[in-house]
Amino acid sequence: MSAGFQSSAHPFLDLSGKRALITSGTRGAGAATVSLFQGLGAEVLTTARTKPEAVSPSLFVAADLTSAHGCATLAEAVNERMGGVDIMVHMLGGSSAPAGGFQVLGDDIWRRELDLNLMPAVRLDRELVPAMVARGSGVVIHVTSIQRQLPLPEATTAYAAAKAALTTYSKSLSKQVSPQGVRVVRVSPGWIETEAAVEFATRLAAGHGGDIAVGKKMIMDSLGGIPIGRPTTPGEVASLIAFLASGRAGSITGTEYVIDGGTVPTV
Repeated sequence: MSAGFQSSAHPFLDLSGKRALITSGTRGAGAATVSLFQGLGAEVLTTARTKPEAVSPSLFVAADLTSAHGCATLAEAVNERMGGVDIMVHMLGGSSAPAGGFQVLGDDIWRRELDLNLMPAVRLDRELVPAMVARGSGVVIHVTSIQRQLPLPEATTAYAAAKAALTTYSKSLSKQVSPQGVRVVRVSPGWIETEAAVEFATRLAAGHGGDIAVGKKMIMDSLGGIPIGRPTTPGEVASLIAFLASGRAGSITGTEYVIDGGTVPTV
């Protein structure tokens, strides 16, 4: 068997001995990433506002990352329970902004979108990346969104702008810390078929007298189509993140990996 292919003696990906923080790891792509990292041997800690019953307390910290206090609480728990991290995956994101375009987006809505989609990464990096730099190794993965390139003006302006800010911040961080051995990479998903996405598609379909396939098509059409004809699965996002976090991607930093089924119509 040639070098580089998986075997029982030398698995293609191995995160054994790595300490990983994965935010928003209780549902969807976050949960898939937690599960995969554990399967690859990593020690994982994750977080959300409240702990689901199915999640073990040993790998969970309750924290509201939209506040500076919540980020500080999580960083303190990371240092106490794991002694720091080797890998940080910032999965947290989303939007609760109303439809209606820019005119309905008051200062409170803009602040909420930035506090959810930008500031948790900024605050946690500030708390935990310096130890990576001092050690001379580490990986930071910021999950952004293709919405930064393809905003939906009626509904995602503030969310898209926050993710665009996260992208610019990530590039700047990578230029500062990569010479010290810390890689910073962005993962930019399109539509992911999470539990929430399925619920949304079902509601859309019900409003138009169709089944879930109708709802999915409506969402894909709103994005301008997905060439592969389906959304990305949480497991596919997790697999990309695991590769980028691993030693296999040791020379990759400062760049973005889009996983959207071909949705973004640019080179």
